[in-house]
Amino acid sequence: MTQHPTLPKFRQRLILAVLMVCSLLIWLDNTVLSTTLETLADPVRGLGADPGELQWATGSYTLAFATLMFTAGALGDRFGHRTVFSGGLVIFAASSLWAAYASDAGQLIAARAAMGVGSALITPAMLAILMWTFTGPARAAAIGIFSTSAGVGMAAGPVLAGFLLDHFRWGSVFLINVPVAVAALAGLTMLVPNFRSPTRRPLDPAGMALSISGLVALAYGLIRAGQVTAWSRTDVWAPIVVGLVLLAVFVLVEVRAKAPSFDPRLLAQRAFGGGNVALGLLLFGVAAITFYNAFYLQGALGFSPMEAGLATIPTAVGAVAGAPLASRLVRRLSLRLVTVPALTVAALTMGGYGFLGLQTPLVWIEILLLVQGLSIGMVIGPVTAALISDLPLDQAGAGSAVTNTVRQTGSVLGIAVGGSIMSIVYRRAIEPSLEGVPDPVRDQARVSAEQARHVATAVDRPALAQAADDAFVHAMHVGAGWIAVIALLGAAVLLFTLPGNGKKKEPIRDQAGSARVRHAAPEHDPRLRHPAGARPAGAEPRHFVHSGPTDEGACGR
Repeated sequence: MTQHPTLPKFRQRLILAVLMVCSLLIWLDNTVLSTTLETLADPVRGLGADPGELQWATGSYTLAFATLMFTAGALGDRFGHRTVFSGGLVIFAASSLWAAYASDAGQLIAARAAMGVGSALITPAMLAILMWTFTGPARAAAIGIFSTSAGVGMAAGPVLAGFLLDHFRWGSVFLINVPVAVAALAGLTMLVPNFRSPTRRPLDPAGMALSISGLVALAYGLIRAGQVTAWSRTDVWAPIVVGLVLLAVFVLVEVRAKAPSFDPRLLAQRAFGGGNVALGLLLFGVAAITFYNAFYLQGALGFSPMEAGLATIPTAVGAVAGAPLASRLVRRLSLRLVTVPALTVAALTMGGYGFLGLQTPLVWIEILLLVQGLSIGMVIGPVTAALISDLPLDQAGAGSAVTNTVRQTGSVLGIAVGGSIMSIVYRRAIEPSLEGVPDPVRDQARVSAEQARHVATAVDRPALAQAADDAFVHAMHVGAGWIAVIALLGAAVLLFTLPGNGKKKEPIRDQAGSARVRHAAPEHDPRLRHPAGARPAGAEPRHFVHSGPTDEGACGR
């Protein structure tokens, strides 16, 4: 077996720093847009985007990210992870520049989709390089340090966006990505070997085309329903049906493939399938309620972007604290006893938006956000780690692709469905207040509460602005109720699919068909003590090579 000389510790630390900067960049981009939505809806300060366009600006990024990520891993195996990583950074920087200077909502949507392509290329390569750079106990420590970038990005993103929006043009929230990406690309080129696997996975173009077209059609139909406030129209139900058919064909194609990039057969395993469905439903709720919160804080309550960014910090703090807390609890109890109550609480906090209004004290909003972040953090981290660790090591990559794709798909559908519910209910609620209003004013007020406030100021009708606020709050209450119900379904799925006893043994089978015994409790299973694909110090490495100069060292895993 080929061993590679271990990289010097100083170089390992520099590589870790580069990876953390890139991870921070991705997390910042995932969070800054929520603070920017209200500005983008403003006809004067932004693009005057309607709710459907804002749903696409958010969803196009997530959709591209969800459907390309499992293919990006295969590209890294074939061409080298540094090569794919570099390409992703270039695409991300160029599309950020495009988004910053977009002249209309259509350009912004296209630019955001391109940014999603860049992120999809970056994320699997980033994790692969981290796993290959560090071995043994150093790997676990590096993963722990690396994971802090998510919390920092979640907390800093809204605040940074708020500062930029208060002092500069809205495009600055995307423009700031460019110098960071350039610096990360320089560090990547100088420091990181071009690791790649000698076993080339297929690129699966058929699966990629089917998954993208299916999700686009499904999301289009759902978002279109909110724009026309009717489900019976052909341009609503036809895309939904086509999308579902294409996704069904995608599953059939992947099931029959010899080496699928996305293996739906893994979802047939009770705990793995149920856990992923629950995570998808949770992320559905998170995406939808985050979409609502952006308009509630800045639109209905009149917070500045900076104030809104600061107000969302409790969510990030709770999420960062929730994951380690749940990990400690799982060691004493079981995954089901910890995560089912946590997901139930998360669902109830989403339903708690149904009690927020125009006069709600800020302290109650902050408490709600803190509890929500804490409960979400107690679900996502432990469930994801358990699902991947519960698979045979030769299925860890495919399992990670399934988990990430399901989570991102849940986010796409959450934005589409949650936004459409808000649009439909808002239009019905504002209609009685538009009697006797001139047609141009009526048409603009029907689009969204943001447009109604703007036109009310222009024609000096303060009563119309108040009616828009009331209609939005009513729409948020109705949407929050549905979102809570969907998230509660996730808790029910966890309850019936996760094993009740954390120490219960049950056989699983690897790809060769041989039965093995696993322990559901992390402390009793040596595979669960290490990240997917990891090995204890001194264990025999697997075969990997890298496509870089020999003085950089070959990867010995």
